Amino acid sequence: MRTYLTAQSTPHRLSELTTSNAQVDSHGLPSVWIDPAKYFQTIEGFGGAFTEAAAANWLALGELKRQELIDSYFNLNDGHGYSLCRVHMNSCDFSLGNYAHVEQPGDMRLESFNIERDRQALIPFILAAQRAAKQQIKLLASPWSPPAWMKSNGQMNHGGKLLPQYRQAWASCYVKFIQAYEAMGIPIWGVSVQNEPAATQSWDSCIYSAQEERDFVRNWLGPALHAASLEHIRIIIWDHNRDLLVERAAVMYDDPEASKYVWGTGFHWYGEDHFDHLQLHHDAWPEKKLLFTEGCQEGGSHRGSWALGERYARSMINDLNRWTVGWIDWNLALNLEGGPNHVNNLCSAPILIDGGNDSFELQSSYFYIGHFSRFVKPGAKRILCAATKAALECTAFINPDGDVVIVVMNRLDSDQTFQIQMTGAAYPVELPAHSIATYLFDAPRGN
Repeated sequence: MRTYLTAQSTPHRLSELTTSNAQVDSHGLPSVWIDPAKYFQTIEGFGGAFTEAAAANWLALGELKRQELIDSYFNLNDGHGYSLCRVHMNSCDFSLGNYAHVEQPGDMRLESFNIERDRQALIPFILAAQRAAKQQIKLLASPWSPPAWMKSNGQMNHGGKLLPQYRQAWASCYVKFIQAYEAMGIPIWGVSVQNEPAATQSWDSCIYSAQEERDFVRNWLGPALHAASLEHIRIIIWDHNRDLLVERAAVMYDDPEASKYVWGTGFHWYGEDHFDHLQLHHDAWPEKKLLFTEGCQEGGSHRGSWALGERYARSMINDLNRWTVGWIDWNLALNLEGGPNHVNNLCSAPILIDGGNDSFELQSSYFYIGHFSRFVKPGAKRILCAATKAALECTAFINPDGDVVIVVMNRLDSDQTFQIQMTGAAYPVELPAHSIATYLFDAPRGN
């Protein structure tokens, strides 16, 4: 058993420790019990979001530091091995300002469609990540708002609704975006219908009721993708918090014609936890996938916060243990203030960049995410894992090559001694206060 540890008040950051050997079962110890023969959902991957703000911060670095940052996330050997990421269609709050790919009012035929804005920073950022990854990066494209001229309020910010006469043109924008990115060598894996469709924000936003989202998928978006031979593109609904996830999904999935186009439901972590809603979603629609599409700590950069990493891992463990197939962080990199953001909605990111000093800082969230993304490979399956003590927050997986990965977190102020039990063997371990560990068991290898 190999152990990788990140612990507060120590130098350990994804540090490999001495190999542990099996011992006799110590019945007095709490345990984390694993059964690799009982498995559940298949994992798509882990990653973060390519935003214009993140790309601008990346470009503020010198060439060597740019590559170092990219490798920190995407290199398979020394980085996180990110394989599932997100990008915005049109602008979002973490853009340098409002923009749309079709700015010409009334251009129903989308003759003015272009991605020239994306070519400035966003696309170079993505292409650099692809080169470093040396594996497929599955890319989810999400709109924050249609072009202002397609909306009831005539602006990209402050909510508003997609006007009925522009539903076909807006559906065609998804097709144009996918085709334009693929022409740049960036394949799109999936699209969400609308980022946070129940929130009127001071930034780029657009409101859909559950029925409006259902009708748009059934009558416009689904048919538009199929007509363009893009039926392989996954459609993800909701893309908002867990609180309304079940009832929003019910409206979509109870309509067979709409449901046939939809791969699954995306969700965020803002507001109350409602982890139970993920299990309810799976119980009701086991054929539909669950995907975490956005989460970050709001209200500034939270530079140096240890609680930040613990929030990430708590969500990741609880989401993954309830059938979530992938987990996408928000901005890949922000500046030391948590921006730029064109409405000053500053937030945290796992990497904070100091462009003036050609440097960047890895936050606790970076290391906590790495305990999953570095070891749980695309195609892994979650396996049965149970702890006898609530303080031992845990989850486990078996990779396509047969390696078993167990992640255990301790958010308490005291160290926790326990044993890992698997296939008749017991491995006693100690997990320091405010720490997370990944335990890796190699699959048996032939001669």
